[in-house]
Amino acid sequence: MSKTWRPATQLVHGGTLRSQYGETSEAIYLTQGFVYNTSEAAEARFKGETDGFIYARYGSPTNDMFEKRMCSLEGAEDARATASGMAAVAAAVLCQVKAGDHIVAARALFGSCRWVVETLAPKYGVECTLVDGRDLANWEKAIRPNTKVFFLESPTNPTLEVVDISGVAKLANQVGAKLIVDNVFATPLFQKPLELGAHIVVYSATKHIDGQGRCLGGVVLADKAWIDENLHDYFRHTGPAMSPFNAWTLLKGIETLPLRVRQQTENAAKIADFLAEQGKVAKVIYPGRNDHPQAEIIAKQMTGGSTLVCFELKGGKEAAFALQNALEIIKISNNLGDSKSLITHPATTTHKNLTEEARAELGISPGTVRLSAGIEDTDDLIEDFARALTKVSA
Repeated sequence: MSKTWRPATQLVHGGTLRSQYGETSEAIYLTQGFVYNTSEAAEARFKGETDGFIYARYGSPTNDMFEKRMCSLEGAEDARATASGMAAVAAAVLCQVKAGDHIVAARALFGSCRWVVETLAPKYGVECTLVDGRDLANWEKAIRPNTKVFFLESPTNPTLEVVDISGVAKLANQVGAKLIVDNVFATPLFQKPLELGAHIVVYSATKHIDGQGRCLGGVVLADKAWIDENLHDYFRHTGPAMSPFNAWTLLKGIETLPLRVRQQTENAAKIADFLAEQGKVAKVIYPGRNDHPQAEIIAKQMTGGSTLVCFELKGGKEAAFALQNALEIIKISNNLGDSKSLITHPATTTHKNLTEEARAELGISPGTVRLSAGIEDTDDLIEDFARALTKVSA
């Protein structure tokens, strides 16, 4: 594979393996195990003396193609595909900490990500400090002698806050900690955390990478030494592996990622501008707008906006529900990154398990709504919002 290929080419051809039949589409190796020609060959394979697959829980040709294709896009040395995005997050965090270690994480995290660091890790003796990730001083103040992991997502879910990845990475390097970045909202097309200094990148491949609402998946990407030392045995022995069928589905989805994300981002930007002019909307947060609070950082570390728009209705929960219920094209769903436009009310869905105080800290009010723009006609989506807003009380 040529290293000079651009993303759209990498996502069609990167990591492709072909059998003796020369198939055009990638093959699905839907098998649990593999056969060895001799007992000696099996022994050598298990010793690591020869290359090859052993068991689908460890890896398969289809998963290998997906991992290599993601590596080529992300600029990573190695990757492991997981059964879901949360399997990727849990693996990336837990594989490298032990009792007595300390995690510093941005408080603006997806609810399940926050549960992993705030609730699960402490059960095993791993301490966690949550900080307002927008200010580098907060990260620095939270560092302890036993700090081993920094964890953030940028832009954040759902309020699209942005964290200075290179700044946090420098702090992590100063104390020998590893920075994990959840890059779902930016997509691998608009932000390259490894190039910005992050050590590990995680994705919910369920979102933009599949992009068509078909299957779950996740991926952890990093340098090979880190994966060999930390993730390899965790992955083999705890079993978060992706199924070969899902890996094949994601390989097909990723081919069209640039086309879909381009249209989704164009739609999101135009909808954000439309909503910003509506009297019933209190505020709009979108990384492509000049009025975004971290516009300067966005210009430094992102090459595009986002497929997501966050906005707040003046009428609170009642107004948010009225709007969502009146939409015709845009569907109510907690998923994102889909070809279909999807909308959700975070306070009662994705972030409902947080306390009211915690939601307020994150900027999630009763009137906060998150839109995931799809690939539909832009004018149809704007007209859908215009109609729905007439059903919202002033």
